Amino acid sequence: MMLEKKRIYILVKTYPTISEQYSELVCTAGVLEDGSWIRLYPMPFRLLNDDQKYPKYTWVEVNAERNTSDFRPESYRPDISTMVVEPKPKKVNWDERRRVIFNNKQIHTNLQRLIDEAKSPSRTSLAVFKPTKILDFVIESDDRDWDPKKLASLQSQSQQLNLFKTIEEIEEEFKVVQKVPYKFSYRFEDDSGKQSKMMVEDWEVGMLYRHCLYRAGNNEAAATAKVKNKYLDTFLKHDTYFFLGTTKQFHNVAPNPFIIVGVFYPPMPSPNQQMSLFDFIDGI
Repeated sequence: MMLEKKRIYILVKTYPTISEQYSELVCTAGVLEDGSWIRLYPMPFRLLNDDQKYPKYTWVEVNAERNTSDFRPESYRPDISTMVVEPKPKKVNWDERRRVIFNNKQIHTNLQRLIDEAKSPSRTSLAVFKPTKILDFVIESDDRDWDPKKLASLQSQSQQLNLFKTIEEIEEEFKVVQKVPYKFSYRFEDDSGKQSKMMVEDWEVGMLYRHCLYRAGNNEAAATAKVKNKYLDTFLKHDTYFFLGTTKQFHNVAPNPFIIVGVFYPPMPSPNQQMSLFDFIDGI
């Protein structure tokens, strides 16, 4: 496989997870200039230089090649040493974000049709989805600590590197992000009236929880209430879309392999913008 330079508009950063092979992983996805989706994985976000750390809604350039160990067509393996992050605009421009995100792209409104597409030979694994109605934002308790086996594997890796790196370098490389002890999900309805519950694994929801927890003096009930207020009450007043993605492990076996990997919440569009968006929506 040959590395190719890709210019990507970042739309998706999931909350970090850990694996036995890598320290912390962030699933990153975005769109190319032609509007097509691309997933970058693995992406050890903490190991990037400060000038390589990318916020959402930023253009980045990176050399990448098709990840042949992943059957999902959007998946590419990046060479993180080549990553260049373009400056993020100082002012939020929702019209520009809409233009890039909806460029040459279908907006799905029927979940079963999208699932069928994921199971078809096209193996669609990233999509923009417009819920017909958001019913609830559900917060449930989760494991409070990372998997001990994975942590032990990371500790073993750090010991193996001991001969080659300073203690400070090892600690930085294998520093484990704080686990969020809650699972966040949306309950919503699609255009057929079918109700679904789907987990949210967006970077923003995890970081919002941690920020609210700090502001609330470690009061978890107050922190989760503030998260729900934003993701339900506030977003209901916006023109909210979900970025959906599958995991490699469950793509072919789960009845619904999708999770919410990002939430796009621009202001409600003007009538003219609504007319232009109809061109992309499923079934119109």
